[in-house]
Amino acid sequence: MSNKPSAEVASTQPVIDISIAHSPDSDDAFMFYGLATNKVRVPGYRFTHTLCDIETLNQRAQNEAFYDVTAISFHAYPYVQQNYALMGCGGSVGEGYGPMVVASKPLALEDLKRIKVAVPGTLTTAYLALKVFNPEIETETVPFDQIIPAIQAGKYDAGLIIHEGQLTYAASGLKKIIDLGVWWRETTGLVLPLGGNAIRRSLGAAKHKIISDALRASIQHALDHREQALEYAMQFARDLDTSLANRFVSMYVNERTLDYGPDGREAIRKLLELGHERGIIPIAPQVDFVD
Repeated sequence: MSNKPSAEVASTQPVIDISIAHSPDSDDAFMFYGLATNKVRVPGYRFTHTLCDIETLNQRAQNEAFYDVTAISFHAYPYVQQNYALMGCGGSVGEGYGPMVVASKPLALEDLKRIKVAVPGTLTTAYLALKVFNPEIETETVPFDQIIPAIQAGKYDAGLIIHEGQLTYAASGLKKIIDLGVWWRETTGLVLPLGGNAIRRSLGAAKHKIISDALRASIQHALDHREQALEYAMQFARDLDTSLANRFVSMYVNERTLDYGPDGREAIRKLLELGHERGIIPIAPQVDFVD
């Protein structure tokens, strides 16, 4: 029997349950649309989905017992690499864009060393990129969806924003201080790798292949049925209208989500190696992929 994912109903063979965790965001919902709605099925496999914010998933991934497949920030990977490998599909990269530092008033880059910046978690890739950019910046962790309101309320002078905030900060009256995706590309010539999917090593090579094929089929199904997948993803779009949600999904679910490409994989390794060299990541990264 072929291992290729299909839309056919599974046979009577024993069912293998695979637990998947990802963020409750429109881009993740879009890429998992095929699997979550059973448009993509794999004979003998049943996929269950847990939705949780990315920093919580980063923490949980350090306990292998939680999920078979989990979305993680690339920054978190060295901390879980003993039990997880990176999947070659399902990741998000910034093609000359990415997490931003925003503020309620214009600030010079030098000003960032004199204020406290709200960040969405110390294991997020956004935090790693900020610290690679300037390790002297003082930070405080705030849930990602509370950073913009906290700046508006005057609790922080600046914040590091991820997810849909990258498209909505101006409407909230905030000013962009730096786009770390732009800085990274200018500095390295590479895309900025943000988040990916990790899979438990103990599942073994055969299951790795089946699950990777299933996720890639789910992503392709969403790209091929964009209108339906976007309609499904809108329930996770957090105040975005359809036009902005479509733009956001296009930023982070595209051909690179099907495969990072050699330069995308190089970017992942380079960012983590820089983080280790500069003392931000205490564990030497050993990046390997399953396809």
